Amino acid sequence: MKEGHFYPADARTAEARLRYYATQFPLVEVDSTYYFPPSERNAVLWTERTPKDFTFNVKAYSLLTNHPTKLDSLYRDLREDLPDELLEKRNLYREQLPDTIVEEVWQRFRDALMPLHSAGKLGAVLFQFPQWFTISRRSKAYVVECMERLPDYRVAVEFRHRGWLEDRNRDETLGFLEEHDLPFVCVDMPQGFESSMPPVAAATARDLSMVRFHGRNVETWGAKSDTASDRFRYEYEQQELAEWVPGIREIAQQTRETHVLMNNCYRDYAVNNARQLGDLLEE
Repeated sequence: MKEGHFYPADARTAEARLRYYATQFPLVEVDSTYYFPPSERNAVLWTERTPKDFTFNVKAYSLLTNHPTKLDSLYRDLREDLPDELLEKRNLYREQLPDTIVEEVWQRFRDALMPLHSAGKLGAVLFQFPQWFTISRRSKAYVVECMERLPDYRVAVEFRHRGWLEDRNRDETLGFLEEHDLPFVCVDMPQGFESSMPPVAAATARDLSMVRFHGRNVETWGAKSDTASDRFRYEYEQQELAEWVPGIREIAQQTRETHVLMNNCYRDYAVNNARQLGDLLEE
């Protein structure tokens, strides 16, 4: 979000932008870790550049959420151990890889976030599963596996197939997450797609609830674009944000902490809407 009118003119580096952002908001979501796995060095720098009570939510690496993963995003030394037929592919999937490589990716991902956790700044690791991750015993078992592989961290779960919250499955899905004390990520997003989750406000964990706003741009949601920001190009009207105020207040009463994040990451739409929603919640 370099464009817009949020950052001062002299905030020209990633460090300067983070330092300034941390004076305006108490929480940030790191999405870059979805495209490339995090490094311990960056985690240390994030810790050093933010106030003591600042919180980072970190998006899980795409390989660990069953998304297609760019070959060149995998650690270089692990790429060297791949079979030749995989080296010819543009994208990789977790289930294609040898177990030893998958295990190593999990370990490095876990280790890279430890500086944030040790500093008390790691809020949650967001596992946003793909549209084809449908409700099934196998899918639920993998959700539990993700939680068990990161025992020191809080894992939050966002689904992207509407079947998880269809009337016949809603109680099962929320009950499953509640049984494992896993936060259900509530979402506001375009409707009418297989990936559309209804705007349900629900708390399924004792310590954390979470809401993410993806915008409501139906035209760009299903279209291919050069950048993620094009897909989320939507600035909420105040009344649209106000629709969520009762639900956010309700789940906030049920959990120790509530994270509300704007993912409409086009220009300065997200920060503008975050401030608007913050004002509405304080009224």
